[in-house]
Amino acid sequence: MRMGSALIYIGHKSVRLAVLLIALCAITFWLVSQSPIDPVQAYVGADMMRVGPEQRAEIAEYWGLNAPPLERFVRWGSAVVHGDFGTSMIFRRPVIDVIQERFTASLVLMGAAWVFSGVLGFVLGIIAGARQGTWIDRLIKCYCLTLASTPAFWLGLLLLIVFAVWLGWAPVGLGVPMGVPADEVTLGDHLRHMILPAVTLSIIGVANVALHTRQKLVNVLASDYVLFARAKGESEPAILWRHGMRNVALPAITLQFASLSELFGGSVLAEQVFSYPGLGQATVAAGLRGDVPLLLGAVIFSALFVFTGNLLADIIYRFVDPRIRLGGSV
Repeated sequence: MRMGSALIYIGHKSVRLAVLLIALCAITFWLVSQSPIDPVQAYVGADMMRVGPEQRAEIAEYWGLNAPPLERFVRWGSAVVHGDFGTSMIFRRPVIDVIQERFTASLVLMGAAWVFSGVLGFVLGIIAGARQGTWIDRLIKCYCLTLASTPAFWLGLLLLIVFAVWLGWAPVGLGVPMGVPADEVTLGDHLRHMILPAVTLSIIGVANVALHTRQKLVNVLASDYVLFARAKGESEPAILWRHGMRNVALPAITLQFASLSELFGGSVLAEQVFSYPGLGQATVAAGLRGDVPLLLGAVIFSALFVFTGNLLADIIYRFVDPRIRLGGSV
């Protein structure tokens, strides 16, 4: 990729990202402002009966809830431009600190699920493609098609019932053991609480990579140059390694990067099922309790996360496919 075309490409992507973030924030803010949720009531919670009209007015003025929606949105946007994402009404902490803490937990969970689902999906796709038409191919396809239509929350509940309630092999939920001080929580405790959510996301994410890899490998093995290699006397393992693996690995990697949006959406549901303290659970809580600063901050960071995955997928294509490097469009 030439320097000039690279700068133009980055410029186009930056403009699209800016437009995307502005549109997402505006739509999110409008939806929250039109919802029946009363932020003051959600803020006060169970003490609502002991809060008088004067205190309600003071709370609304303190959080800037008595201003018109457009004025509040413009005020929030100008503060974000200067690096201030506001204060969360739920956690009473700066939004950027809450997102950093919660996103770190979600990133570890999604990273483990992303790697495991990619590796397992690629291996299953290779096995199914190399054994096309056999019983193992049909078994893998049936497994993948079943998982592709399985909701993440349903699978999470099923794993929770079996492995946490019935067998007792895993904790019921949360990110760390209850009642244990933070400085006494070990790495093993974190891993034990992360296993079931990560397995839920991994199992769901296997299907797309496996089916895509299988079909690509089937096409490669039916191509003319593979037929020529067989005619020269090359063995099937050598053909699979030299021609099959090289031609299906990069498309599978690209698909895996492009699947980050689905992974993030699945993590929101998995975190709710397992009460895992990640960004998805914080986003749902912010939406249900009218915490606009936290909700908008979570929208920005989740959009950046998904956009980064799609950008990495585009960059891989541009460096791998000569037609795109020579000026083709994505």
